[in-house]
Amino acid sequence: MNFYTRKWVKPEDLNPNGSLFGGTLLRWIDEEAVIYAIVQLANSHVVTKYISEINFVSSAQQGDIIELGIEATNFGTTSITMRCEVRNKITRKTILSIDKLVFVNLNKEGTPTPHGRTEITYAYVGIDKIKKDE
Repeated sequence: MNFYTRKWVKPEDLNPNGSLFGGTLLRWIDEEAVIYAIVQLANSHVVTKYISEINFVSSAQQGDIIELGIEATNFGTTSITMRCEVRNKITRKTILSIDKLVFVNLNKEGTPTPHGRTEITYAYVGIDKIKKDE
């Protein structure tokens, strides 16, 4: 699993218990995963379809640096499936894991459309190369 994105837990990210608010973490994960899907599918029209059970293993506190790991596990005809792990950057302790996140490739009308991908690529796709009209 590759850990590309890091977040610094700030006061505005905390819940009333003083730890990282789960909703904030889930927003960060959804954003990271959709960016990953956009790059893998070379299409900016991608939406979240499904997120499996979310396992909160430990908490993060103000000042912690966390990192989000995303890994593609499967390609469907119109979808990409990933898994996610969030961990403390310093201690490497797992904060959260999600076994399955599914994103669907859409055409410009918003209809699921085949993406033609069969394997994971890690090539960097420039924003100008992402198909905006499909």
